[in-house]
Amino acid sequence: MAKVAPLDPSPVSRLTPPTIILHDMEEEPEEDRAAQTAGPGVLFNVNNSNNNEDEEEEKKKKKKEKKERKEQRAKEKQEKKERKEKKQKEKEEKEKEKEKEKEKEKEKEKEKEKEKEKEKKAKEEAPKEITVIDPAGNTYYHWLAIITIPVMYNWTLIIARACFEELQSDYLTYWFAVDLFCDLVYLADMVFRTRTGYLEQGLLVKDEKKLRERYMNSFQFRLDLVSMIPTDLLYFVVGTSYPEIRLNKLLRFNRMLEFFQRTETRTNYPNALRISNLVMYIVIIIHWNACLYYSFSKAIGFGSDRFVYPDPKDPEFGRLVRKYAYSMYWSTLTLTTIGETPPPVENSEYFFVVTDFLVGVLIFATIVGNVGSMITNMNAARADFQARIDAIKQYMSFRKVTKDLEKRVIKWFDFLWTNKKAVDERAVLMYLPDKLRAEIAINVHLDTLKKVRIFADCEAGLLVELVLKLQPQVYSPGDYICKKGDIGREMYIIKEGKLAVVADDGIKQFVVLSDGSYFGEISILAIKVIIVLQQAVRQETEGLPTSGALATPTSSVSLKTT
Repeated sequence: MAKVAPLDPSPVSRLTPPTIILHDMEEEPEEDRAAQTAGPGVLFNVNNSNNNEDEEEEKKKKKKEKKERKEQRAKEKQEKKERKEKKQKEKEEKEKEKEKEKEKEKEKEKEKEKEKEKEKKAKEEAPKEITVIDPAGNTYYHWLAIITIPVMYNWTLIIARACFEELQSDYLTYWFAVDLFCDLVYLADMVFRTRTGYLEQGLLVKDEKKLRERYMNSFQFRLDLVSMIPTDLLYFVVGTSYPEIRLNKLLRFNRMLEFFQRTETRTNYPNALRISNLVMYIVIIIHWNACLYYSFSKAIGFGSDRFVYPDPKDPEFGRLVRKYAYSMYWSTLTLTTIGETPPPVENSEYFFVVTDFLVGVLIFATIVGNVGSMITNMNAARADFQARIDAIKQYMSFRKVTKDLEKRVIKWFDFLWTNKKAVDERAVLMYLPDKLRAEIAINVHLDTLKKVRIFADCEAGLLVELVLKLQPQVYSPGDYICKKGDIGREMYIIKEGKLAVVADDGIKQFVVLSDGSYFGEISILAIKVIIVLQQAVRQETEGLPTSGALATPTSSVSLKTT
C-alpha cells in the first residue's frame, strides 16, 4: 500500500512541482526509488496518482455505460425501425390483400356481367323451336301428293306446248294462270322444306336455324333455286310462242319420285302400284318422243317424204287431236318395236330412227324385266307353299305312307291355303324387334286371352307375358287334337272355329267348344306336379321324409274339330 505523509515544505522549494509515481508501471531501479524517497513530496505524488486511476476507471466505466446506453439505444432504435418496417409491411400486405380482394370482386363482377351478357346472347341466339313437319307423318305425305301435281303438269305439257303451236296459242291465258299457280306451289315447297324436320340421334330436330342451314347446304336446294328462276320474263324478249323457256321447272322431278316411293310403302298392293308406275313412265317417254317426232317433221318439212308427218294443210291431218294421235302412234310403234313405220329417207331421219330404236330396246328390256319380277313377287307366296306341298308328297311317297293319311295331309294344306292360313307368323315377325313383336302379339291375341275365365282377374303384365308364349296352330275339319290316354303338356285356347268332345267311337258328342273356350289348363300344372314327384323320389331314395303329390292327369275323352 502507498502511504502518504505530509511534509513541511522549505521556503526555497515551495514552488517545486509535485512528482507522480505510479506503482503500477514498470519497476524502477533501486537508485531512483532511493532518490525519490529521499526527496520531499514523494508521498503526495503517490496519492495523486491513485486518485487519477480511480477517475480514469470511473471515466472508463462511464464510457462503457455510455457505449452500452448508446448500443442499447441503437438496438432500441433498430427494434423500433424493424417494428415500423414490420408494421409498414403488414400495412402494405393488408393493402395488397385489400387490393387483391377488390380486384377479385371486380373480376367477379366482370364475370357476372359476362355471364349476364352470355345469358342475354344465349337467350337472343337460343334455338327457336318451331312447329316442324315430321317426314314420316301424314302431313308430309299429303304435301308430296300436292307437289306431284305441278311436277307432272310441267313434265307433260311444257314439251307438248313447245312442239304443238296450236296448243300454246289457243289457250295462252289459261297456261299463264296455271304456270303462275305451279310456281307458287314450287315456292311454297321450298318454305315447306325449311320446316321439315329430320332425326338427329333419334330425336326430331326442331331448331329453325338448323333446319334452314341443312336445307340450304343440300344439293336439292340448288336444284330448287334453279327451278325458281323466273324464266317467264323471257317471254318479253322471245315472245309467247316459246314455252320451252320453262324447262328449268322439270328439276323438281325427285319430289314426284319420293311420293311414289312413299306410296309404295304405305299401300297394301305394292305390286299393282309398281306396274302402274312402270306404265306411267313408259307413257311419258312415248309422249316426249311423239312431241320430238312432230318437231323433227316440222324442221324437215311436213309432207316432204313418207317418214315425216303429212302436210297439215290436208283437213284430215290439220286438227290438233290428229297431230298428237298420229305422233303418239308412230312413237309407240318405234319404241316398242312391235309394228312397221314408214322408212326414213334422209340421213337425219336415219339417225333419228336409230336413236329411237336404241331407246326402244332399253324400254322393252325394262318392261320385260320389271313385269317378270312383279309377277314372280306376286306368286312368291304360292310358289313357296307349293314347294312345301311337293316336298311332303315326295316324303310320304318315299316312306310309303297310307293313302288315307296322305289325303288328310293334302286336305290340311288345301284348308290352309283356301283360308289364308299358310303364312308362318313366327317367320314373318322374326325380323321385328322384341318390343314391336310383343305389341303385335298383344294386338292380335290379347282379346282372345281375356275371354278365358282363369285369366280374367290377372294383371296386364301377366297377360302380356302369356300372349308372348302363345303359338297359333291351325287344324282342318275332322282332325283330332288329343285323344284318350294322351299325356297333356299344353293348354289350348279356341280363337276361331268349333271343337267337339266326342266318345271313343268319334260320333257321340258330349259338348261343343267355341270361341273363347279352353282346355288343357291342368296340363300346365302337370309339369309342376312331375317336378314335385321327381323331388319326392329323390328324397325317398335318400331316406328323407316325403310330402304328398298329385298324379299326372291324362285325357279321359277325345277332342275333335268340327
